[in-house]
Amino acid sequence: MHFFSLLAISLICFTPKCVSSFKEDIEQCTLSDKNSKTSKCQDKQELANEQHEKQKYLNPKWQPYLDAISQAEQKYISCSGPDDGIASADCTACHDDVIKQDLAPFLTAGGISPEMMKAAAETNRITKYQIIDQKLYRSENCMFPFRCKGIEHFLKELLPELPDTEFYLNTRDWPMTSRYFVKEPVPVFSFSKTSEYWDIMYPAWTFWEGGPALEIYPTGLGRWDNFVQTLTTEANKYPWSSKLSKGFFRGSRTSAERDSLVLLSREEPSILDAEYTKNQAWKSDKDTLGAKPAKEVTLEEHCRYKYLFNYRGVAASFRFKHLFLCGSLVLHVGDEWQEFFYPAIKPWYHYIPLPTSASQAQIREILQFARENDHDVNKIAERGFNFILNHLKFIDITCYWRKLLIEYTNLLKYKVTRDYTLFQI
Repeated sequence: MHFFSLLAISLICFTPKCVSSFKEDIEQCTLSDKNSKTSKCQDKQELANEQHEKQKYLNPKWQPYLDAISQAEQKYISCSGPDDGIASADCTACHDDVIKQDLAPFLTAGGISPEMMKAAAETNRITKYQIIDQKLYRSENCMFPFRCKGIEHFLKELLPELPDTEFYLNTRDWPMTSRYFVKEPVPVFSFSKTSEYWDIMYPAWTFWEGGPALEIYPTGLGRWDNFVQTLTTEANKYPWSSKLSKGFFRGSRTSAERDSLVLLSREEPSILDAEYTKNQAWKSDKDTLGAKPAKEVTLEEHCRYKYLFNYRGVAASFRFKHLFLCGSLVLHVGDEWQEFFYPAIKPWYHYIPLPTSASQAQIREILQFARENDHDVNKIAERGFNFILNHLKFIDITCYWRKLLIEYTNLLKYKVTRDYTLFQI
């Protein structure tokens, strides 16, 4: 018998009886069923070879990472239908728990009272919306008009299905109602938050328009459904086997959390390409960690690389969902900041997590792990790609808004009446 087959058997069997049985099975197949492509023996031979290939590169240093992946695979329960690449036209249920969790404090309080709404109205630069008789109304003071337009696209689409309601919506990046300063829950809608806030999360305006304006995207990132098409096209153009085996990041220095990544790239450019670009606050090279600002890179160009890093911005990062559609491995740094779809994406199953304060050594090690365990991280990348493709469809954004507003309205303890200070959209 071939040496490699015997070695593989020894790695997947732990008793003499098992080794002997496996060896006899392969030898018997070799003698009697050698040319059968469907034989049990061939299956065992392939298993032995596969195990050998995997064990050949096994480094005990990586066992904690491999264990984390294995545990994530064992614990994962599909939240809504298949996430194996088969898309469904129906709304996903993967994000429903977020609505329940965000509304739970108001349910515990017995509902949303007029007093709670008054507190929400006092939030600085807040925007009020009403839906009355299937018509949409809004206050004049939308802080970011393009963001309001991105939100209103979905609201107008749902008007025939929504009850009379009203709510206060925050269009800024930062949530408004801190649990430390406000002891009772306040019903303010925000696109992103941490566990320290009462805010109710809604799908960001960027799914339609109003995303961050960059030199390469002067009017903002643009519609999510369009990016799904362009990024999946790029993913097909750069399949896993043809991607560059190095990490990649482009973005401005919105926080020092990204410094370790950029500094490591300067020290070891063969494993990582990470540079700072300009943002609106840029004044000198000091704002890009002592180097000239790099040129901005389109999201499509990210798809050339196997390992894509995601950091928070001021709040949650708008790029996060896009990175998965490259079919690359997403390395997500920090878990404090959330959008409504984040909880359904699981660490070590859909992406690899890194701590907020990840050091150069930690980043170097995870890149080395990824390079030496290509098969395992490719599976993670595939699962992340399929999840976003199947459970963050455009219809899922509309469905989330519908479910959120219906369940929220059911908590209102008063009858909504027309506010004539608002104008019709």
